[in-house]
Formats: sequence, C-alpha cells, structure tokens
Amino acid sequence: MYKRILIKLSGEALAGNKSNGILDPEALLNISKVIKEIAQTGTEVCVVIGAGNICRGSIVEKSGIERVTGDKMGMLGTIINSFALANSLQNLQQNAVVLSAVPMETFTPTFSEELADKYLKEKTVVVFGGGTGKPFFTTDTCATLRAIQVGCDAILIAKNGVDGIYSDDPRYNKDAYMFKEITCSEIIAKDLKVMDLTAVEMLKDQNIDVRVFNMQNPDNFLKVVRKEDVGTTIKRG
Repeated sequence: MYKRILIKLSGEALAGNKSNGILDPEALLNISKVIKEIAQTGTEVCVVIGAGNICRGSIVEKSGIERVTGDKMGMLGTIINSFALANSLQNLQQNAVVLSAVPMETFTPTFSEELADKYLKEKTVVVFGGGTGKPFFTTDTCATLRAIQVGCDAILIAKNGVDGIYSDDPRYNKDAYMFKEITCSEIIAKDLKVMDLTAVEMLKDQNIDVRVFNMQNPDNFLKVVRKEDVGTTIKRG
C-alpha cells in the first residue's frame, strides 16, 4: 500500500447535484467516509480541494474581475471547502486539520512542511487550503507542490464520471481508448488535458505515482491505495 498519499478533489465534487447550493451534505459525507476509511488503514492522507463549486475562473473573467483578484477569490473558495471537509471528518471522529497557504492565524495554522509532516505522522488528515498562496497557479500545481514537499508516494486524482486518461474525449470519439499507464512526457507530447502542464512538468523527475480514476465508485479509492489496477497511472519520465 502507499504510505502517504495526496487526494486531489474538485470543488464540484462537494456540490453533488448542486441542488443544495455550493455544498451537498450527502456528497460531503460520502467523501469524508472514504477518506476516513483510507486513514484507518494506516496510510497517511492529505487533501487539496478546488473551488469550482464557489468561484470559477471563467465566471470571474466574464464579470470583468481582473485575474489576480479572481485568483485570490478562488484561493478563499478553497479555504471554505477545506474547512467543510475537515469539519465533516471531525464529525466522523477522524482527526483533521486545515493548513492554509495564506496566513490567517485566527482561523487555522499556516502551512509549513514541518507542521504538515508532524500532523501526518500523527495520522491526522491534513487539508491544504489556499492553493499555493500565489496567483496564476492552479490547484493541480498546488497538489503537486504539496505532494513533493511532504514526500507523498502518490497523488490520487478523483474524477467525476471519468475512468482514467483517454486518447480523446470518449463522449465524442467512439475510437478513444484509455491508457493504463503513461509517462509525464507522453502527456505533454500528446497534449492531453489531464492536469495543468506546470504540474506535469514538476512530476517528470519525481518518484510519485499519479492515479487518475472514477470517484463515482467509492471502492476505487481503497483499490488505488492498495495499488490495484484501477484507472490510469502516470509515471515519471
């Protein structure tokens, strides 16, 4: 099994069918249960969540808001989602903490590698909020950076309704096929829209598996943690 993992979730994953606004209680509870189950196996877990359920870049741009301000709004959105997830985990009797890239000591500690490592070794789920703390960087880049900084063995990218990485969009191309394994360089060469290319470049020389899989089957999380053949694995190189 992987010893230490980072789970990358989209903000939309917490919104469910969006009938309840930005956070769906059932979706939040289901994700929390899965994370607790992983933590109970002994694997150390950290999480990065996007903010698409709260603030999407395309919407901000159409509103006439400049990019830097929009990115700051997105960072704050990730903080909201991080608190929601951490609190949900705590309600399940699973220790969890939010570490923010943006100093906000009244609410939660600021991220440092040493503090994150301490919590993870104590089997506390660490939720990284605030992105990288800088504009112009996606949560994909944040997830990759944090995984490198705290020494994760794998990044789990949980997709909604997608089984892995395909050669083309399978919704429109019936000949599209799924890769079981692919390298970072191949993703760049094929221009596959899986992660932000900055994140892929960062992973080229790292011994970190990136596992892309369908989160609609909750069992897939544990299967991936156990290194079973689920979804697509992105390798270094």
